[in-house]
Amino acid sequence: MIPEGIAYGGDYNPEQWPEEVWAEDVRLMREAGVNMVSVNIFAWALLEPREGEYDFSRLDKILALLHENGIAADLATPTAAPPAWFFRKHPQALPVDRDGRRLSYGSRQTFCPSSHAYREAALRIARVLGERYADHPAVVMWHVHNEYGCHNAECYCDASAEAFRVWLRSRYGDLEALNDAWGTAFWSQWYYDWDEIIPPRATGAVPNPTHQLDWRRFCSDALLALYKAEREVLREAAPSVPATTNFMVMYNFEALDYWRWAPELDVVSNDHYLRSTDPESQIDIALSGDLVRSLAGGPWLLMEHSTGAVNWQPVNRAKNAGELRRNALGHVARGADGIAYFQWRAAKAGAEQWHSAMLPHAGTDSQIWRDVVALGADLKALAEVRGSTSPASVAVVWDWNARWALELPSQPSEAVRYLDLVRSWYEPLWRSGVAVDFVHPSADLSRYRLVLAPALYLVDDEGAQNLTGFAAGGGTLVVGFHSGAVDANCHVRLGGYPGAFREALGVSTDELFPLLPDETVPLDGGGTASLWSERVRLAGAEAVTSYTGGPLTGVPAVTRNPYGEGVAWYLATHPDPTTLTALLDRIRSEAGVTPVRQTPTGVETVLRRGEDADYLFLINHGERDAEVQVASQATELLSGKHVDGGRVTVAPGDVVVVREAR
Repeated sequence: MIPEGIAYGGDYNPEQWPEEVWAEDVRLMREAGVNMVSVNIFAWALLEPREGEYDFSRLDKILALLHENGIAADLATPTAAPPAWFFRKHPQALPVDRDGRRLSYGSRQTFCPSSHAYREAALRIARVLGERYADHPAVVMWHVHNEYGCHNAECYCDASAEAFRVWLRSRYGDLEALNDAWGTAFWSQWYYDWDEIIPPRATGAVPNPTHQLDWRRFCSDALLALYKAEREVLREAAPSVPATTNFMVMYNFEALDYWRWAPELDVVSNDHYLRSTDPESQIDIALSGDLVRSLAGGPWLLMEHSTGAVNWQPVNRAKNAGELRRNALGHVARGADGIAYFQWRAAKAGAEQWHSAMLPHAGTDSQIWRDVVALGADLKALAEVRGSTSPASVAVVWDWNARWALELPSQPSEAVRYLDLVRSWYEPLWRSGVAVDFVHPSADLSRYRLVLAPALYLVDDEGAQNLTGFAAGGGTLVVGFHSGAVDANCHVRLGGYPGAFREALGVSTDELFPLLPDETVPLDGGGTASLWSERVRLAGAEAVTSYTGGPLTGVPAVTRNPYGEGVAWYLATHPDPTTLTALLDRIRSEAGVTPVRQTPTGVETVLRRGEDADYLFLINHGERDAEVQVASQATELLSGKHVDGGRVTVAPGDVVVVREAR
């Protein structure tokens, strides 16, 4: 089984090193407190040097060495990097980009997801691997593939076109339904034969939006089908061994609909890396962690992050003092029951030789190594936190379909970006210490007092009814501009904006006025708004805030509408951060939502709830000591000390975890 307590480790690639290094590796792993590593992720060429010929001698030794030293293995299928011999035999399995260029091998994930040859080869190696190691005592989990879609989320070849048509037949049944859904009467795009349909390749003008949206859906499902096929092969061999694959819920990846993926994983895992230009990356850690926890429905595993610099941004800088620890414990606070890095030992050759690792190029006489060892001790002290949950009374609606649709070409403003909008609404809640879940539009909302939909441009009828029904039943619903505008087929909902939410919001808009870059408009109360405005007409709602300048002077910008037993708010613009914070504070206060704990500014406060205790994570991102009131009968887990006087002091840059008995 997965190690007790918090799992700790990283990607282990011993095949990159001579065998005499391996003994030192496991010795240092034990020194650092490592109890689980991912192995075999990119070893296909070594396991199968020629088609159908296998050499497991190296992997046998590695797994035996790990087991002898009490280190569990998350054993990967190596299918993210097919060997050169495969592509020489099956060149048609190489992906084709939107412009029709067939890419070459020589990197990773250089395969077409719809290639039959790739699928057969991947399932063959997965089956042989599963059968050989099904009962190996070191193997506690299957790591299927690696970062699906990271570099090949879309392939535009003829095999992909045929697979796309099969997917469309399943979705629509006949061409009449497809033509209706795609609105192909526009620009003479009507299809009379399935073979006329191709992927949305490069063309002279803007492709059909529903065509593009269905393509994104298909590409996500095509990769999901590969995952499920490998997982089933492994389940046949070892029914009791859980399977995972590493998601990429992070700022620069949005290719896969993880709401569809998450139910297929026995353990939800995620990779998360920071944007070097983000001055408050701790907010991104929190947002990603809350979203992954919501996908998992509880605790999850952080499969990859970095001890220091990455190697794929324009400028790759090391982390500051204490940042490694804060980042890792920030993920634990948000539900991670495992902390792992890419990778264990920093590579001296290859494309990621300048990516940081747990054991850096400098070796053990380094700050990174000392931090890695110290973190291992911290995670051991937090063992009892494993399995605890994170209760929340606020939900933020997140939908990959809405994100894809919002960011298609020919929108009213290309400056409107999905993640930017969600983060701008999430940030005030984070600063206030309010616990947040993320939900699909059709999710059960009965446990929440407040539901926020910052950027739900696309919503199907079921989702719209679910959200408005939440408000009618007594909840507080807050909807952002340009939400509810189109249906599941990306067709505009007629009759005025915001489409699906007009009735519940008690407003109607007849015209949109997106703002120019750096343009702002004043709001009564002293704030300003940017990015978006629209001509709102009240249809039962009250105006909370209005424009006091520009062509929409006197027009409502924020409205509130009693709806059924609850209330529905509409933000028809993008208020400045101070104004937005004040507005969301008012809304959550009216909804009866309170922070986890009142803490000084700059202290991130997160609660995980166990069977008989609460675990309060306090992360001081400020520049001065912060005192926090806690239960009188409490213990600081990382120091082992009992709390005196019901107060703890958190130093700048420090993390304190308090156990409060219930």
